[in-house]
Amino acid sequence: MLQEYNKILVAVDGSQAAEKAFKKAVAVAERNRASLVLAHVIDTRAYQSFSTFDGSIADNAREEAQNTLEQYKAEAEKDGVSNVKIVLEYGSPKIMVAKQIPESNDVDLIMLGATGLNAVERIFVGSVSEYVIRHADCDVLVVRTDIKNNLIK
Repeated sequence: MLQEYNKILVAVDGSQAAEKAFKKAVAVAERNRASLVLAHVIDTRAYQSFSTFDGSIADNAREEAQNTLEQYKAEAEKDGVSNVKIVLEYGSPKIMVAKQIPESNDVDLIMLGATGLNAVERIFVGSVSEYVIRHADCDVLVVRTDIKNNLIK
């Protein structure tokens, strides 16, 4: 019996690695006739450095993320995935992608791009993909290659 996934979460952040993960997630969702959850988490830590927080900055980030998610949704639907949900949250990307979004959406597979952080940044910041691998309660697939399995550079 083959493993089938019913609800796949793909985390997108605008990076090339996330784009590759999205394309592979669409292919896996279509092949499994699964639902696809497209998620983006606006990292609230990015705004903590502003002494006078301007709400328009957060509004612009949310609007841009929403537009990007809508474009991804349209592309997934065009490629044959009939059930696509958009999730846009504020918070820690690590925690939201590893725990909160999967639990609230009954996700059984998380797909995300490999991190582009260097070793020093991982020590201080930590890798989202590394955290998700360690803490998620479902299967996690870290995408390192494009749809034709060519290494992402």
